[in-house]
Amino acid sequence: MPTSPVLEAGKVKIGGDNPLVLIAGPCVMEDRDTNMYLAEALWRITSELGVPWVFKSSYDKGNRGLGTSYRGPMLEEGLKGLAEIREEFQVPVITDVHSRQEARAASGVVDIIQIPAYLCMQTSLVVAAAETGRPLNVKKGQFLSPRATAGIVQKVEGAGGRGLMLTERGTVFGYGDLVADMRSLPTMRSLGVPVVFDVTHVLRRPGTPSSDPGGGQPELVPHLARAAVGAGVDALFVETHQEPCRGRCDASSMYPLHLMKELLLQVMALDEMVRQWDLTPRQRSADGFLR
Repeated sequence: MPTSPVLEAGKVKIGGDNPLVLIAGPCVMEDRDTNMYLAEALWRITSELGVPWVFKSSYDKGNRGLGTSYRGPMLEEGLKGLAEIREEFQVPVITDVHSRQEARAASGVVDIIQIPAYLCMQTSLVVAAAETGRPLNVKKGQFLSPRATAGIVQKVEGAGGRGLMLTERGTVFGYGDLVADMRSLPTMRSLGVPVVFDVTHVLRRPGTPSSDPGGGQPELVPHLARAAVGAGVDALFVETHQEPCRGRCDASSMYPLHLMKELLLQVMALDEMVRQWDLTPRQRSADGFLR
């Protein structure tokens, strides 16, 4: 597999010749007991299997479909919770930011700042996040082609960013579905950055309440995860919960915690095999043949 620059988050290295990394946690931070239970369970699973892991959860889901939907504990309390998990389990943490002010505040706690898909083209936000000195994970907007993410890379590099990875989380197909185009993974990786596949958000149905059992297809997580690892990714993004149906956000798409170990065994075995291959896209010559 062609190597990409390495993004470092604490002791976890993403990209280059490093093994597949898991970015996982609940969609949104809930009560402390739930957060800590999930973090400890993921710590035990990843420690047993030797899987590099970054804890992910949002302190504020600012793009909920309804104004009455739960958004999270918000900035101050959310960052306190993330700091506790980071300290207790010695794990890097990642969370979304939505403004320049949030980027500066979050940079004092988190190891990676995440730019949500809907905000990936907001230059002032991307630049402000890069200027904090923290590495970034920018989610490719559902409306954006993989080639267009070259502009995001340029913005981060121009702001002196200290690391960037791009996440595929599906492309809008009409008004009621998302499509995971595996071509986007080698395309974005060719830009010289680590690439992440967000398998749970790809399987959400946009506009459907997360409490609706038909709002996602988590049963397809292993299938798309294996496909993405086969195509060549540096990290797998999986939102998980011990009781997904009771989750306060994305209840219909989060992957059951009790199935995480089996999923990891599959993708790590595949990742080890894939890393022995050369997955560099072949160049097309003037006569139309691949060289």
